Amino acid sequence: MRPVVLCFSGLDPSGGAGLQADIEAIGQAGAHAAIACTAITVQSSQQVIGFEACTASLVKDQAVAVLDDLPVTVIKSGMLGTTDNIAMLTSLFADETILKDTPFVLDPVLVANSGGSLGDEQTLVSAFKQLLPYATLITPNTHELRALSAEQDLHLGAQKLCAQGTYAVLVKTSHDFDSGDIEQYLYVKGEMVHKSILPRLDGEFHGSGCSLASFIAGRLAIGDALIDAVKAADSWITQTLRAADVPHPEDAKAQLIPNRFVRF
Repeated sequence: MRPVVLCFSGLDPSGGAGLQADIEAIGQAGAHAAIACTAITVQSSQQVIGFEACTASLVKDQAVAVLDDLPVTVIKSGMLGTTDNIAMLTSLFADETILKDTPFVLDPVLVANSGGSLGDEQTLVSAFKQLLPYATLITPNTHELRALSAEQDLHLGAQKLCAQGTYAVLVKTSHDFDSGDIEQYLYVKGEMVHKSILPRLDGEFHGSGCSLASFIAGRLAIGDALIDAVKAADSWITQTLRAADVPHPEDAKAQLIPNRFVRF
C-alpha cells in the first residue's frame, strides 16, 4: 500500500495552503496523507483574517486514532497555532512508544505568505525550540529562520538550528529578494550538502511553502534519501508554480494557487 504521512495542519478555506495543500502534495509524491487538523482559519488567497485553534487534546486524539490504525511512515507539521499544540506534538515525539525514530518534516508556520499572524510569534518561537531536536528536516521561510535562530545571516541561522538538535535545514531565499533566481541550501548536521537554483516566476503564490515541505515528506515516505527528496521537490514545485492559476487574471493583488496536479 502507499506509505502514510500524518500531517498536523490547519484548514485554509481557499484551498491554497494548509491541509488541502498537504493532501494534494503528498498524493503527488506517491504517498497517502492523513490529517490531524490543528485550526480553522478565516483566510483568502490574499489575507489571513483570523483563526480558531483546535484544543491540544482534540488534535492529539485525531493523531492517536490515525497512529493506532495506519502504518504512519513520516510526520509533517505545518500550522500548529498554539504553544499547547506544539507542546502536545513534542510530547508525542518524547514518548518512544508512539513516534520513536519517525522521520519528521517541520514547517514552522509563524506568518502566512498572504499576510496575517497565525499565533503570537514570540511565544510560538519559544515553544518551537522544544520541538526542534525531533525534526529530521525544518523548512522555514527566511522570516521564520531568523526568528527561530536569532541570526540575520541565513547560513549562520541554519547552522544554529542544527546545533540545537535539528538534523537538517532547508534554507530558501525566495522571501529576501524581489528579483533574480531563488537559491536554496540544504544543511545536514550543520554542513551544506546541496545547493539548488530555481527560477523566480512572476506573481505571488499562496501555498508554495507548505506544498514543498509536504512533497518532501511524501518522498521520504516512499523511501527517498533526504537529498533526493529535496531535489525532486525542487523540480515539482517549479512546475506547480509555472501552472499556478485560479484568481481572476485582472486582479493584480490576488495570489496564485499552485496547480499541484500539473503533469510534467
